[in-house]
Amino acid sequence: MATSLYERVARLHGHRPWGQVLDAGTGPASIRWLESLDSERWTAVTGSERMREKSHAALQQPMREQDRLLTGNWMDPALLQDEQFDVVLADYLLGAIEGFAPYWQDKLFPRVRPLVRSRLYLIGLQPYVQGLPDTDAGRLINEIGRLRDACLLMAGDSPYREYPLDWTLRHLEAASFRVVDAHVLPITYGARFIQSQLAMCTQAANKLQDRRLAVALLQHVAELEARALAASQQLGGLAHGSDYLVVAEPA
Repeated sequence: MATSLYERVARLHGHRPWGQVLDAGTGPASIRWLESLDSERWTAVTGSERMREKSHAALQQPMREQDRLLTGNWMDPALLQDEQFDVVLADYLLGAIEGFAPYWQDKLFPRVRPLVRSRLYLIGLQPYVQGLPDTDAGRLINEIGRLRDACLLMAGDSPYREYPLDWTLRHLEAASFRVVDAHVLPITYGARFIQSQLAMCTQAANKLQDRRLAVALLQHVAELEARALAASQQLGGLAHGSDYLVVAEPA
């Protein structure tokens, strides 16, 4: 059984107490992991009220009195002002923040730094929409990502803007973090990824006023989904790119 990224975080944390924990960009998966920790209290933040509702619905048990699930924007200096947490999890936050604070990624780590008392665990995704990969699986993942982002932009939405590991390490150090460890973790994408990413294209196409364009996009989405699902089944998944997990502490 594959080890999840959250299990890797727990292994890296070892026997250290969790104390007070902040999930700086929460969602259903991370909040379920958050509530499983032996923490004193936790706080989870999302920029979307819809995501806050989805995250709350994903909880396996009632929130403790001391726990909090908040909607907020990291550009707001009042958000968690003067608070500190023993552990901060930034789970794909760097890529997702584009939709809430565009072109603000270089400010994120300095903004988070005062909140971290002991450790920051940062999970990111190596960008996969640039260039032309040299494998069939890579080209399909690249094509899915490009089509998804194009559809979102045409519908007036903002796609994620992922940043590579070397960018992340430089900016963590510039924000007075000391990088303790870093892991690069290869990804194999399956049917759930293919269908979920292309479903975003379908939703975006349904917003377009130009219905001839929308129909052409929907036809292309269906064709690409069929090709990608067939290739994934044949290859046992589409192996391409990687996640990364960085452990950092206040310098």
